[in-house]
Amino acid sequence: MRLQKFMALCGVASRRKCEELIQAGLVSVNGKPVTVLGTQVDERNDVVEYSGRILSLPEERRTILFYKPACCVCTVSDPEGRQTVMDYLKDVPERVYPVGRLDYMTEGLLLLTNDGDLARFLMHPSSECDKTYRADIRGQLTENEIETLRNGVLLSDGPTSPAGVETGPVVNGIQTVCLTIHEGRNRQIRRMLEAVGREVIYLCRIGYSGLSLEGLHPGQYRDLTQNEIDMLKTTGKSSK
Repeated sequence: MRLQKFMALCGVASRRKCEELIQAGLVSVNGKPVTVLGTQVDERNDVVEYSGRILSLPEERRTILFYKPACCVCTVSDPEGRQTVMDYLKDVPERVYPVGRLDYMTEGLLLLTNDGDLARFLMHPSSECDKTYRADIRGQLTENEIETLRNGVLLSDGPTSPAGVETGPVVNGIQTVCLTIHEGRNRQIRRMLEAVGREVIYLCRIGYSGLSLEGLHPGQYRDLTQNEIDMLKTTGKSSK
């Protein structure tokens, strides 16, 4: 892209005025002043500066539903060198960030967005967005354990809110349990089940405020539709 066009798209001034700024030596590319009109720049990799600030193109808002696999972290980078969710989104040009986190071994539905307002709304405790998890546990939940989960479990950081609990049959000593919560504490589902004496051998978030993983496999993603984004903005408690 020509430098003057890039500057105009960044909102500096009209293209003609940007040409004047370039010729006046007020613009640098990768730390070097540029005065030649028509200089080509790579808008993703080159660093263009004008009047002491780095220019960047305005990004379109984008929100992605990602099926996070196990054994990756929900960060943009990892100091330990582990795989991150961003490794699966290398073809996404926008700088999206995870909305909340799933722990390293947990699979499932993760939202990523560059819409700061939406992210703040969804992560605020007052939004109380429902999140549903499928857990495979050893043994079978007793009626007392189910009631404890439904009424709230006392954890080291305080009691949890009541959870929705649905149980499946026991197959080869393993029971599938679906739990719905609206909190977002660290490792909350694992800790809740451990608190009632159950070992979690598999955990996957399968639902988030009406969204599901339908049609996706681990490592795949899709963009949310505008209707789905509007739904997210109206499902939380704080918007009611």
